[in-house]
Amino acid sequence: MPIHDSDTGDSDVVKDEAARRSAMPARRHGLHGWLDGIRSNRTGALTLKIIIGVIGGVMVVGGLIMVPFPGPGWLVVFAGLAVLATEFHWARRLLEFGKRVLHAWTEWYKKQGWTVRVIVLVITAAAATTIVYLGCKTVGIDLVMLANTFITHT
Repeated sequence: MPIHDSDTGDSDVVKDEAARRSAMPARRHGLHGWLDGIRSNRTGALTLKIIIGVIGGVMVVGGLIMVPFPGPGWLVVFAGLAVLATEFHWARRLLEFGKRVLHAWTEWYKKQGWTVRVIVLVITAAAATTIVYLGCKTVGIDLVMLANTFITHT
């Protein structure tokens, strides 16, 4: 039973009754409810868009930098797109496109014989090795010289 205020009269009762009859969905709870609360005014919506854009953008750029190296580069790119997709429709479309392409590639790869699979594995390993070697050489580390020194001294 709502508390009646002498200044408002029965307005609390009227508002509660109108809320019960409303076709409007109830407010979500948890993280989604919290985000809906932030989006409920223009300042909060703009601030959330900027924060999500920066976080997602840093993740996508960082993932793209990691792609040529062994590790979770593509995973970080997809995670960054998922973060961006919470606020940007274009990111949601790009994420769905990436999922479709990845699924098509996986299905194609599964249908191939062992020779094609081995060729793909060798090309992938050669590309990763070349990229790591050139990356180390760029920062002044010569892996061939280090390996040669290690082999001749043992």
